[in-house]
Amino acid sequence: MPRMTNKTLLLKNALVLATMDDGRREIAGGAVLARGPEIVAVGTTAEVLAAHPGPHDDVIDLSGHVLMPGLVNTHHHMFQSLTRATPAGQDAELFGWLTAHYPIWANITPEMIRVSAATAMAELVLSGCTTSSDHLYLYVNGSRLDDAIAAAQEVGIRFHAARGAMTVGASKGGLPPDAIVEEEGAVLAEMQRLVEAWHDPGRFAMLRIVLAPCSPFTVSDDLMRETASLARHHGVSLHTHLAENDNDIAYSLEVYGKTPAQYVEDLAWVGPDVWHAHCVKLDETAIKLFGRTGTGVAHCPCSNMRLASGIAPVGRMRAEGVPVGLGVDGSASADAGHLLAEARQAMLLARVGFGPQAMTAREALELATRGGAKVLNRDDIGQIAVGYAADLVAFDVRGLDFAGAQADPLAALVFCTPAKASQSVINGRVVVRDGRLVTLDVNRHAEAHNRLSRLLMVRAGLA
Repeated sequence: MPRMTNKTLLLKNALVLATMDDGRREIAGGAVLARGPEIVAVGTTAEVLAAHPGPHDDVIDLSGHVLMPGLVNTHHHMFQSLTRATPAGQDAELFGWLTAHYPIWANITPEMIRVSAATAMAELVLSGCTTSSDHLYLYVNGSRLDDAIAAAQEVGIRFHAARGAMTVGASKGGLPPDAIVEEEGAVLAEMQRLVEAWHDPGRFAMLRIVLAPCSPFTVSDDLMRETASLARHHGVSLHTHLAENDNDIAYSLEVYGKTPAQYVEDLAWVGPDVWHAHCVKLDETAIKLFGRTGTGVAHCPCSNMRLASGIAPVGRMRAEGVPVGLGVDGSASADAGHLLAEARQAMLLARVGFGPQAMTAREALELATRGGAKVLNRDDIGQIAVGYAADLVAFDVRGLDFAGAQADPLAALVFCTPAKASQSVINGRVVVRDGRLVTLDVNRHAEAHNRLSRLLMVRAGLA
């Protein structure tokens, strides 16, 4: 989307500016100045204006707001927003839930992929998210990853598009029906095409391609190895699901004779260019492996609770140096895509499992910002500092939901009712202004989304 790169944007008078920088500075009366996509000044409003008096092209007053880096979502399946809260699999664990949904998803079209992705992205942006990955592993009826990419360009979110794949159907011992799996040679060729057509390795890149075979129970060893080789040849990241629940562990032991961590280590699926979703059942040996190699984890607390998968040992992971970010997961396994709410749930779930000091509010927000940036292998987002991308979100804490929480408004973002973003800036562009998404008519879009969702159910014989 064309835009001038030299315009200035000043955000000033924030009640508190939580930089999430290396010093974790929290600045009362804070301000940030961006020029084009880049942050050029951070400090108190007085300091920033003294050094850069202007005039500035756009000025937003943030009195009564908490200003922080844009949140980073490290795991999602956006097409699943078409099947939220469907009766099928409502009360099932992971494998039963997937088995109930595969026949529905078999009817998805390219239009459904694009519209559902835009829905998920809009929901994320309005919750304070400025960067998201999407793990799209279903390619039926002509659907392509390009459909989700088109949605990202429409909404204006920074996007890591993960080209997933399922290639081992039920007849070969996998979980998905044979009708929705792909041929491995075609998958690799499509991965190559996507990287060459879309991947931007540059600083402040708005679009990167990730190679992401779906899971150990849907693809072969050969595809995992070939994908790792292809990714490293092109310098792109790798992503998959791992150790999500007890059945996942049992499958790995029965089919491969290995734990999930041993499986990915043998396939060269560890390192700072790799992150795995969930990892609820990682044992101590696996945690140390991930810490030693810098292998990342996408922690998805709401989905893990919804599917009764368990409580991921996030505290142990972080203690061993494992990069950990947050993921809202599929919109039908968490049924929501509110990243600030996910941060709150991460804190609460950690405390249920491991005690009241297991995770602080600030640690939860760190997972959602710096943590996510590291998991996605980026050094240009996740904090507010000079030279970083102008990805900034502000939350208005003057309303009823935050009444009585002014002693620590930053912590209140996690402890109190999860707020929607009042302002959101992505790559220096205002995408949410005064609580309204400016790139998409959300009401008209929801109508289109619901029409397609109903059509999907009709085609699946469920309506």
